[in-house]
Amino acid sequence: MSKELKNYVAGLWIGSGTTFDKVSPFDGAHVAKVHEASATLVDEAVTRGHEVSIGSNASIWGDLPMKQRLVVIHDLADRLEARVEDLVEAEVADTGRSHWQASVFDGARAARLFRSYADAAASLENRSMQFSGEMGFQGMWHSTRRPKGVIACICPWNVPILMACMKVAPALVMGNSAILKPSEETPSSATVLAEVMAASDVPDGAFSLVHGFGAGSTGEFLASHPKVDAITFTGESGTGSAIMKAAANGLREVSLELGGKNAALVFDDARMDAVAEGMTRSAFFNCGQICFCTERAYVHRSRFDEFVEMMAKIASGIIIGERSHNGFSIGPLISHGHRDKVKALLDAVPAHGGEFVAGGGIPSFGDERDNGAFVEPAVAIGSSEDSPFVKQEAFGPVLHVAPFSDEDEAVALANDTQYGLATCIWTENLSRAHRVAPRVRVGHAWINSWQIRDLLSPLTGAKASGVGDQGGRLSLEFSSLPQTVTTRIFEEDPA
Repeated sequence: MSKELKNYVAGLWIGSGTTFDKVSPFDGAHVAKVHEASATLVDEAVTRGHEVSIGSNASIWGDLPMKQRLVVIHDLADRLEARVEDLVEAEVADTGRSHWQASVFDGARAARLFRSYADAAASLENRSMQFSGEMGFQGMWHSTRRPKGVIACICPWNVPILMACMKVAPALVMGNSAILKPSEETPSSATVLAEVMAASDVPDGAFSLVHGFGAGSTGEFLASHPKVDAITFTGESGTGSAIMKAAANGLREVSLELGGKNAALVFDDARMDAVAEGMTRSAFFNCGQICFCTERAYVHRSRFDEFVEMMAKIASGIIIGERSHNGFSIGPLISHGHRDKVKALLDAVPAHGGEFVAGGGIPSFGDERDNGAFVEPAVAIGSSEDSPFVKQEAFGPVLHVAPFSDEDEAVALANDTQYGLATCIWTENLSRAHRVAPRVRVGHAWINSWQIRDLLSPLTGAKASGVGDQGGRLSLEFSSLPQTVTTRIFEEDPA
């Protein structure tokens, strides 16, 4: 049954005169009618957010002592945990992924993020020091972190509730107001989060949800609003560039996690059983729609044929479109428009010297799934390194495989991209692994693994993969301003 999803601003559910339809990428069924937020409604969200974070009504949130605020956050996490099945169903409806995947990797971690950020904030240290200054003055300073104000949280569609919580949690913990703008492709789980906020003790205005699109719509209204104090965005690099330009007006801080064309390096001594398990996930998990997913694999020549045969067999055997499957499988791409983009890259492979050893087409089911946005997991060899398939981010279940002869060539191939998000290094020689890892210009390097990650660990992108740092303490620091208060100490009391 389809739903009607409204905006949540200043404690009220607000519709609009403009709506759009959300359809399932699994079978084309109608999921929801979504109300698009106008510029006026975005302005109301920002104005009310400013009031309760750093404005005239900050006593109820931004100026609330940290200890009291964290009680609210922990209660919010409890309430979110009680709605985990609703979050999972919303994710399944919007993305088409399996119930098992949405439960294990998305719903289960949402509440945990709020608790983790609350615990991390409780351990932040206020600093103080006594000093002797110029001209013989004595003094003491202390430094605390204050709310930044209104933080725009603009989220992607690939892991929607997880990314929403990763942005909203640190913003609220530090006393800011968070305005969540989910992707137009995934409005449902954000609405569940807003329902939880409405039932909690988070004050009206401290959290708002606004639905809509990017350019010329809600996203642009939010990013360009002069009273938005900071913007955190995850998505593709072109949109990130536009947001950075909008933020330049007013010199507002941004945190951007952007695209990637991640490479795996498989050396001659790699354990192929571990590589098989790791590469299955890193290339095809979530239908390749994870920013850290591997789209390029460079393999030592002595293991190249073995690797290609192994990955072709794996890709050909992956279960597709079984939402009730409890285990590794893939669902659809997020939309037909995104499938068109991925399919265009696949269709160009033969023209650039490549050939598929697995996949490359669109599966046929003989039922309603044929209305979905599915694509076969693809493994290709022989493509030129300057071809679109190798250079452009597909954000789908695709893998380019090519050989290398030595360490230097492997590093050069991995770095031959405009992006710098992540790499996987497969070798039993840890000296080699730690020699190679710092030479690959990425924010995160895994050794003999993929996506083994503490959600509070630093997340950084090099080159076109991002601006600014996030994760754990870094997100708390992004969400706050350090304020130093200095007091002069007189040598004696006045007469």
